[in-house]
Amino acid sequence: MSETNETVLYKGACPHDCPDTCATITEVRGGQALRFYADPDHPTTQGWLCAKVRPYLERIYSPDRLLYPLRRLGPKGGGRWERIGWDEAAAEIAGRWKGIIADYGAAAILPYSYSGTLGLLQLAVCNTRLWNRMGASGLERSICGAAAEATIEATYGARWAPDPADVLHSKLVLIWGHNPASTSPHFMPLLRRAQKRGAHVIVIDPRRTLTARSADQHIRPRPASDGALALGLMHVIFREGLHDAAWLESNSIGWRELRERVASYTPERVAEITGIDQETIVSLARRYATTKPALLKTADGVQRHGNGGQTMRAIICLPAVVGQVGTLGGGLFYSTGGFGRWDAESIGHKGECAATPRTINMNRLGAALMGEAADPPVQSLYVFAANPVASSPNAGLIAQGLQRDDLFTVVHEQFPTDTVQYADLVLPATTQLEHVDLHKAYGHRNLQYNQQAIAPPGECKSNWDVMRLLAAAMGYQEPWLHEDAETVIRGVVDATRATNPYFAGVTLERLQAEGTVPLHFAAESHVPFADGRFPTPSGKLELRCEALAARGIDALPEYRPPAEFAQAVERSVDAISPEGQVPPASFILLSGASHHYVSSSMANQASLMTKEGTPFVEINPVDAAAYGIGDGEPVVVENSRGWCELRAVITDDVPPGVVVAPKGPWAKFSPSGRNINWTTPDTLADLAGQSTFHSNLVYIRRASDA
Repeated sequence: MSETNETVLYKGACPHDCPDTCATITEVRGGQALRFYADPDHPTTQGWLCAKVRPYLERIYSPDRLLYPLRRLGPKGGGRWERIGWDEAAAEIAGRWKGIIADYGAAAILPYSYSGTLGLLQLAVCNTRLWNRMGASGLERSICGAAAEATIEATYGARWAPDPADVLHSKLVLIWGHNPASTSPHFMPLLRRAQKRGAHVIVIDPRRTLTARSADQHIRPRPASDGALALGLMHVIFREGLHDAAWLESNSIGWRELRERVASYTPERVAEITGIDQETIVSLARRYATTKPALLKTADGVQRHGNGGQTMRAIICLPAVVGQVGTLGGGLFYSTGGFGRWDAESIGHKGECAATPRTINMNRLGAALMGEAADPPVQSLYVFAANPVASSPNAGLIAQGLQRDDLFTVVHEQFPTDTVQYADLVLPATTQLEHVDLHKAYGHRNLQYNQQAIAPPGECKSNWDVMRLLAAAMGYQEPWLHEDAETVIRGVVDATRATNPYFAGVTLERLQAEGTVPLHFAAESHVPFADGRFPTPSGKLELRCEALAARGIDALPEYRPPAEFAQAVERSVDAISPEGQVPPASFILLSGASHHYVSSSMANQASLMTKEGTPFVEINPVDAAAYGIGDGEPVVVENSRGWCELRAVITDDVPPGVVVAPKGPWAKFSPSGRNINWTTPDTLADLAGQSTFHSNLVYIRRASDA
């Protein structure tokens, strides 16, 4: 940091939950950040930032920042606070925790965090060290990509993806359940260049997204039927002999069993399940199998259904069936995160601590607070890098649990979020410009070092500095609980370099000097799996996966509708009677990403709120006419879990029977003081404790009819 009147440039990294992990530059003079912009020399960022992050200095210097520790006065949720000092706050937290540990054991303390930052230090280390030493409950952080990660690692052995620029070699790009225009925007210029060079782009998504608008073809399956579509495509490919038998025989196990499994997924059957006509299914299968190289790019939204695990299993088998795995411009692009796997022991020092007493699934937070985690009950919740009241499923139940008088809740935050309002103690947090960190990407292959550019305002402290303070207050003496930021990062980088070949040549000094450091790839390893070796138990790509079978999952991909959908009565606008009476009907509600927010991050920033608009739900014109809903009219979206009020947007971007309400808006800024997560389910998917946000049936009525 510099306090001089000279302008000093600091290299940084965008910390938010996005594959792009952009490289940034902050210009500082006299201790003030004057400009914040993209690093023009970064191979992915290339000098521009997304609409979410571009006005980042508004966030840094917002008058709404939390600046001092606060203690609640009066009832929870009442909004009354008193300022206290850090020493007092740390002493109160440690005192309460020691009492809980004495009465219930440390398992009664639950840390809750997710992706407010994706930093090595401020998230990964803070997720583990203090809590391992304490013996607190573990948190199964499965709200986002758990099913996909589990299926890809079981099938391919690792989450390895191509360099994003390799799409320039693709002749076909199949984007499945993914909207990179909003969630991975730096991929879009590459995709446009690939199109200009002749690549055919197909988007599979029920909604006409920004990405779908510019595709060569948009295919719209019914929500949660994607697995059936993938199995149907494989049926056609095998039936017509378009599979790569030689590649499958040499590089996979289970392909004959998979061929038998998909034999029943005829175009006729799949058309009935998905709503896609048979001709489209057959032509898509033929095009995908015969156009090479073909890249299949997918992301996390498609798996947030009750059948999400098997859906991803079916989708990721496709590149293998057509022999595209290991080819330049072909294969599967889900995540590059597996290349940057940190050394786990240096992060959490788990080997020096007792076993984690239990693990609570984050999707079940409301249920856990209300008694599902009863042995022992959760007596204290520590929240950082997360805003569960806005971002987690069945949020009304979470809010109810947070109001328990016997629950001691501490929230470490930058702003007074929906979750902060239920806290007993609030601790002020730094932003990315005010602390040091290191980031790996899951959409490209570079490491990004984040320099501290400015001093924290008020009494804000980083996640790691608070962990060190609390460790001292608890009386823990282990040196690894008290190291400074650079020491922690150096230790993890050095330990990782010793075991991970992609970290060859990576040192703290190099990171600090260069800012962006590419992971190391030998020429023969540039294309994932080009050598035909897979880090699976068999050494091959496992289309039949015994590791999944051992977890009680079918070893082969299969399609079953989510339970919530299977129990619903089929809805059709044709059911409207001649007299115009509309029978009670449910809609499938999808709550995908907002264009201007990263989950609930930035959703309190005035300029971005203006661009995103009042929280809304998209409704097809046919459905709107049937229910007398006008464009812009307030409507109530409801089910047995809860309700919220939204603004109706009438558009054929969504098909009949499906509605879309983007996630992200804070409940406190919404018309009803609730957001769409008051309706989303907290049931778990078929694999890895995955969330099921999109397996959500709702009713919609005009607010004026209440």
